Amino acid sequence: MTQVIQKTLRDSAAMRWTALLLLALAMFCSYIFMDILSPIKDLMQETRGWDSTAFGTMQGSEVFLNVFVFFLIFAGIILDKMGVRFTAVLSAAVMLVGACVKWYAVSEGFIGSGLETWFTNNLNYIPVFDELGVSPFYQGMPASAKFAACGFMIFGCGCEMAGITVSRGIVKWFKGREMALAMGSEMALARLGVATCMIFSPFFAKLGGEVSVSRSVAFGVVLMCIALIMTIVYFFMDKKLDSQTGEAEEKDDPFKISDIGKILSDSGFWLVALLCVLYYSAIFPFQKYAVNMLQCNLTLTEPSTDSFWASPSVTIVQYVIMLLVAAAGFASNFQKKANMKYTLLGISILALITYCYMGFMRQTAESIFAVFPLLAVLITPILGNYLDNHGKAVSMLILGSLLLIGCHLTFAFILPLFKGSAVGGVIVAYATILVLGASFSLVPASLWPSVPKLVDAKVIGSAYALIFWIQNIGLWLFPLLIGKVLDATNPEGASATELDYTAPLVMLACLGVAALILGFILKAVDKKKGIGLEEPNIK
Repeated sequence: MTQVIQKTLRDSAAMRWTALLLLALAMFCSYIFMDILSPIKDLMQETRGWDSTAFGTMQGSEVFLNVFVFFLIFAGIILDKMGVRFTAVLSAAVMLVGACVKWYAVSEGFIGSGLETWFTNNLNYIPVFDELGVSPFYQGMPASAKFAACGFMIFGCGCEMAGITVSRGIVKWFKGREMALAMGSEMALARLGVATCMIFSPFFAKLGGEVSVSRSVAFGVVLMCIALIMTIVYFFMDKKLDSQTGEAEEKDDPFKISDIGKILSDSGFWLVALLCVLYYSAIFPFQKYAVNMLQCNLTLTEPSTDSFWASPSVTIVQYVIMLLVAAAGFASNFQKKANMKYTLLGISILALITYCYMGFMRQTAESIFAVFPLLAVLITPILGNYLDNHGKAVSMLILGSLLLIGCHLTFAFILPLFKGSAVGGVIVAYATILVLGASFSLVPASLWPSVPKLVDAKVIGSAYALIFWIQNIGLWLFPLLIGKVLDATNPEGASATELDYTAPLVMLACLGVAALILGFILKAVDKKKGIGLEEPNIK
């Protein structure tokens, strides 16, 4: 007699990966909006009067409420008490509200409005925050930058809430299965959003030959509407899973404040959290300035206006090729037949070479930097699969830190030597950006799956929230610092495309050195305490 075994959605590989795809698409959209103004920093200075300090202060505001109002801690509590599906929809809704505010702040409608007058005359002094030197505004900050910062703060609350929710959701659907591969795949797809942003933000800003920075932000707002739809679909999938398993996510294991003390008393947790803040502070703030850094260090000559390389259609073609790079490279990880695997890899590599050639012919810094996440999309699933089956998470953290240091020092000292060399500078830039993308894969793919090994399952949402909160301190501070250092180390009134980026890049390389030291300490602690960070996830 055949015994019938009741299976749940979680037991179906197709359903597991569909749930992951919904969450990853929502993060994909949020990553695009997160850096929507990054590739048009020069246009923000020209059209809205944002210098590097204003730009950096606005960019850092994204995480201000998360850090100083402890919103991320509350987000973790909401996640633990209300569950993944409720928090996912809530986070997407909050992101959409913040995106709409930011769009209005940079729109033509804001200019000359009563709201602009109010922001010009107010928020120039914030009690306590000004005394502590952490105010999100300052005297003389453009009104549009202030209001955009307010919207970005709201968006940041939703975005970071979404980040911890997605991590918790993946643990829920993949624990005991291919969890590192799932996390790596989610990060790979989400980071494709960075490349999408770099290509399409300038495209929409310059569409039709008339510069309008608000069009770029409007594009991001549409994507945030799509993200909300994705989370609503996930809501019903997750609810169906709970009905099958009999889990009552919102009622089991109620959160206690004392749980935070248990998390904070663990030295392994602190090492992972500090590694996170150091590494991410050297990557995400850099992304916000990377296009402008390339504009300042590469010799780029705009193609003739009547050539194919200057036409709007080349943007679409290049993006399609980018998707081919990502899709073929990603799919190669899941092929069991060697000939199919290497065929897809070959297609991905050829498409990547074609993409880089097109970026060179277009002679735009944003299309060159857009290659950044492509290698990450290719190798992140490989690394996740390796971690699932072989371990070595801390060793990957150490290697990622070494690559990070090398890349920032190359940007600081090697790339400027090729100023004037149209081909040499682009080759150095491409190689360094691709390696930085590989580093970006090594660290997160090994970092996030390590957290469930450090804390109890019932407080994992709070653990992720605490790590994200610590990380957000760096994500608030370093965009602001980079902007201030740029203004301090360059002549007043310097052109937006003639800035010296050496000092900010050395500062970011120092973060990599600190992360490297902590990596070695974590390896020693893991060996001493037997935490199992170097062990595989699948046993």
